[in-house]
Amino acid sequence: MNKALAFILGMLGLNASTACSQHAFENADVQAFAELIQNPDVQLLDVRTAEEFAEGHLDGATNIDVKKGTFMEEAKTRLDTARKVAVYCRSGRRSADAASMLSGEGYQVVNLLGGIVDWQAKRRPVTKDMAEVDAFRTKSGKIVRFHALVHASIRIEYDGKEIEIDPVSKLGNRTIDFTSLPKADYIFVTHEHGDHFDKGALQQLSGAKTQFITNPRCAEMASYGHVMKNGDKLALDDDIKVEAVPAYNYTEGHTQFHPKGRDNGYILTLDGLRIYIAGDTEDIPEMADVKDIDIAFLPCNQPYTMTTDQLVNAAKVVKPRVMFPYHFGQTDVSKLPEQLKAEGIDVRIRHYE
Repeated sequence: MNKALAFILGMLGLNASTACSQHAFENADVQAFAELIQNPDVQLLDVRTAEEFAEGHLDGATNIDVKKGTFMEEAKTRLDTARKVAVYCRSGRRSADAASMLSGEGYQVVNLLGGIVDWQAKRRPVTKDMAEVDAFRTKSGKIVRFHALVHASIRIEYDGKEIEIDPVSKLGNRTIDFTSLPKADYIFVTHEHGDHFDKGALQQLSGAKTQFITNPRCAEMASYGHVMKNGDKLALDDDIKVEAVPAYNYTEGHTQFHPKGRDNGYILTLDGLRIYIAGDTEDIPEMADVKDIDIAFLPCNQPYTMTTDQLVNAAKVVKPRVMFPYHFGQTDVSKLPEQLKAEGIDVRIRHYE
């Protein structure tokens, strides 16, 4: 390596990959790695086992076990080649292997030297929060973080505020302890079904300043809240606005699940960042009126919401910059990134089963 280049990289806490690595990637010490992952465009990847990940991991990390035979296939589904990947493991060996593989597929990768062991030795924080986190910037540079909790439950952090979408504390064998989370500033509920409306979760998240926003039926069941019907608009703050939009079934034999006019989807605008949370719906004609969306959450599990073909059609109509399939249960959504690649839509698959 050129000595001058080696010196500069060393000053930044970075260096080139080891000679034994098949593909080039960067290494970073704890300080440089910590600074790097503050950038919301950087994808943080933990390549340890699921058991190790559950014991403690860096906040916001995605977990893909590098020792699994499907590692590269899963990485291609869940990681964007246009965004840098910051990777770590226990000591740095497995992550170096992962970095080499990812680099070989066109990813720009930075590996944490010493792994999470050195990270903790330097008194850097770890978490046991199992949610996956995606971060975006608003037009004025504020950070918005989306935590994938479960199914249709989304936690959003924005400018010191906590926003909860359809919080549900238990679904199958998955549970969310909402008592461990901050009290919500705003809670949005789309409709009355038990995988969206959970009085216990609402109580756990509610504080003196919490505002509850929902459709008329859930407001009646909860006995409080801002009532929004399809088409209603509400300014919650100078930089927080919401519009209630239709969400319903139209397929014959399915209309009883979500009848037209009862349930809400929401378009949430945070400092100009437009977020479409579709709720339980099919690819209804009203989606043509959903414009200028940065981030969309679209459901996928017939007979209750959409088939994968319907979801692809909905995404092509809405044209979000980033799309999260959610509420998908056992539906196979792994092919969606490839199906929408030509549309320029960044499809991110998270644990919204």
